[in-house]
Amino acid sequence: MSKQQKTASSPKGLVFAKRNYQLFLLSIAVVAVGFMLMTGTSDIYSFTKITLAPLVVVAGFALGVVAILAKPKKSGDS
Repeated sequence: MSKQQKTASSPKGLVFAKRNYQLFLLSIAVVAVGFMLMTGTSDIYSFTKITLAPLVVVAGFALGVVAILAKPKKSGDS
């Protein structure tokens, strides 16, 4: 296989590059934080549970989409 056909940023056998996996793990953590913000029994109608937590969860899912669609940088680019 020639050098042009190999992807420099993704090891053999992996679908995405290391950065994609890091972003995806970060998105999972952000979604988890959003769900933790929704938990609890005190004051169901607080700003945190009604507004902030859903926004954090949606931001986590958006980051997951970015992680999937982000193209890996080439090894020559800095």
